[in-house]
Amino acid sequence: MPREISYIVSQEYDGQKVGQFLRGFCGFSARIVRSIKFTPDGIRLNGTKTRTSDILKRGDTVTVFIPDSGNAPEPMKADLQILYEDDDILVINKSPFMAMHPTHNHQGDTLANAVAAYLDTKGIRSSFRSVGRLDKGTSGVVVCALNSLAACKLSGNVRKEYCALIKGNLSGNGSIDVPIYRPDPMKTLRACSYEIEGESALTHWTVEEEFDTATVVRLNLETGRTHQIRVHMAHIGHPLAGDDMYGDFMTEIGHQLLHCRSCKLTHPVTGEEMVFTAPLWEDFTKAVEIVKNGTENA
Repeated sequence: MPREISYIVSQEYDGQKVGQFLRGFCGFSARIVRSIKFTPDGIRLNGTKTRTSDILKRGDTVTVFIPDSGNAPEPMKADLQILYEDDDILVINKSPFMAMHPTHNHQGDTLANAVAAYLDTKGIRSSFRSVGRLDKGTSGVVVCALNSLAACKLSGNVRKEYCALIKGNLSGNGSIDVPIYRPDPMKTLRACSYEIEGESALTHWTVEEEFDTATVVRLNLETGRTHQIRVHMAHIGHPLAGDDMYGDFMTEIGHQLLHCRSCKLTHPVTGEEMVFTAPLWEDFTKAVEIVKNGTENA
């Protein structure tokens, strides 16, 4: 959605150009600066239209108008568990049964469509800009940037923590550092190998709770490959519960029990350090109770 933001010029930028202030203090990318430069009233200095080459004085007010770009998805009303929202970000606890974006298999029933419908109730039309993505079947924290500035500043700067229920027993902690490749370019299935050229992938795991036949683990990623956690855990013999693509454990659940439990980020406008946490969905907690009580094969 369009966004207007005002900044006060500090002593550090006294005598500097507007463009230098936008790139330096404000952290705008060159692309965004170009965009607002050619937007009517895109940059104003003390209320008056200005150029990126104009000189600033301490205490000046620089106001930028960031237009929305791209097309909003088709709105589709659906329940959303909203964790936080302001003018720049919308944070959601995504259902495991919802895909992120429209595809040939999912038309109108995705998170993008649901967010569009939610914003539509506020009179807002906005492109869908998720910072990272979660597979269909994976639940948890999704951060949506509501303007191009937020998307730019958050890209690669959201630190996520996951939890999963896995088959079998692990103890302590460890790391999986094995490249991931795509055996068939026509399928989404991934595999691990040191022998076949693939993308580097590094997953860290820590045991949180152990049961007779399963373990709850905390997971942190150094890379963000497709299906990374799922294929890495299956590679070491501990596939995720419910994941029939990479394993055979509790597949009656119908999706992998993988949840993005929390994320940390620096707010793209205020600079505030923020942490968001998302409660587990009911089917995840039920599955944990089943293995805890030793009845998964009952």
